Amino acid sequence: MRLRGGTAVGAALLGTALVLTGCDDIGDLPLDDAASASGSGDGRAVSPLDNPDGTRPGLAAITSDADRAEARELIEKTRTKGRGPKTGYDRDAFGYAWLDTADGVPLARNGCDTRNDLLKLHGRNVEFRSGSDCVVVSMDLYDPYTGKDIAWKKAKATAVQIDHVMPLSYDWQMGASRWTEAKRKDIANDPLNLMPVDGPTNSSKGDSGPASWLPPDKRIRCSYVVRFAQVSQKYDLPVTTADKRMMLQQCGG
Repeated sequence: MRLRGGTAVGAALLGTALVLTGCDDIGDLPLDDAASASGSGDGRAVSPLDNPDGTRPGLAAITSDADRAEARELIEKTRTKGRGPKTGYDRDAFGYAWLDTADGVPLARNGCDTRNDLLKLHGRNVEFRSGSDCVVVSMDLYDPYTGKDIAWKKAKATAVQIDHVMPLSYDWQMGASRWTEAKRKDIANDPLNLMPVDGPTNSSKGDSGPASWLPPDKRIRCSYVVRFAQVSQKYDLPVTTADKRMMLQQCGG
């Protein structure tokens, strides 16, 4: 049995990568298939329901009826509104990439930039550059979006990218354009909104919401949309009606 509030987690992760093209294959995974998802990696992955601040590793599948019901309750609290224009959006409006000075989020000002913090948090068999306890040069990563194990080396850095679960352009269009720069830096560097994943898969996502993009592996989709909802609620950012409908569908709603 899993208990909330940071106790031990029997985490299940996923297996076979499935190809997602546009919106054609965005549907819910039958509960019996989800329940059969096997564990992987070293078993460290944590359900987003047990990881509300994003500081624990991995993204474990949500499989039980009770947890999927809890997931739907969480998603139901998410506000909705229409997506605004992208006018004026610039990545630099959220601070330069992976700064260590976003004071409003975990792991800030620890002497290590956000990207390396995330690689250390989620990777296994992590090796650092000589003389450093920060700069990751190699690691093994279980990618929750595809179900693949990735043996990553810094020489091929883009093989693993850090996904903004709730994309920054999406944030801008849903209200972040009116925020202070400090708040935009927070959401860009908050581990709750960040996940190291397969690079090409992340590139295919762009600034899509859940109605138009979901992880290829269906077994992780409920967990993914729960994380999307957690970011939305922490920063009081709405999602579109279509996105919320799709989020509920992924958790059996």
